[in-house]
Amino acid sequence: MTSPPPLVVLTGGIASGKTTASRAFEQRGITVVDTDLLAREIVQPGQPALLEIASQLGESFILPDGRLDRSRLRQHIFEHPQARKQLEAITHPRIRQLAMERSARADSPYVLLVVPLYVETGCAYPAWKTVVVDVPEPVQLQRLMARDGMDRDKAHKILKAQASRQARLAVADHVLNNEGQPAELETQIAQLHQHLLKQARASC
Repeated sequence: MTSPPPLVVLTGGIASGKTTASRAFEQRGITVVDTDLLAREIVQPGQPALLEIASQLGESFILPDGRLDRSRLRQHIFEHPQARKQLEAITHPRIRQLAMERSARADSPYVLLVVPLYVETGCAYPAWKTVVVDVPEPVQLQRLMARDGMDRDKAHKILKAQASRQARLAVADHVLNNEGQPAELETQIAQLHQHLLKQARASC
């Protein structure tokens, strides 16, 4: 029986460039499993997680067409930490199980598992290597405001609700500096990909 490919966790703060980075790995033939996409998948109409959210947090978070009212729920858990814990207890185990199943089926030399809240959730994935997409907080703040059209105060609060930059860097095996131009990030990813390929092949 063939063992599953090694798991490279990619993480980083909001608006740091995780999506751009993951696409660059995908373009190099690496299977990407994005836990943000899995989080959407498990709360589709009829899924057990959605039914549990309605039961525990309230039917008011379900739209008339049966879909989750994501924006309302996001605002609610931002303001109510206990509700956030309830939601995480419902969704995180399901996301992790699905992520591990998808990763195990991959046929690339390694799997890139994108976990935005990797540090916040206690690094609860068996990472072979951890890659952090890093930007200084002022740059992150400006990019978040520009991307989502929000004011500085709200953007700052969102940043403060996440793990600190220092906490993310503390778990990193490799750091992708995304402060500069896209071409600079691309060069770093090309080099890291070759390094990971070499190590993955050596560990087989």
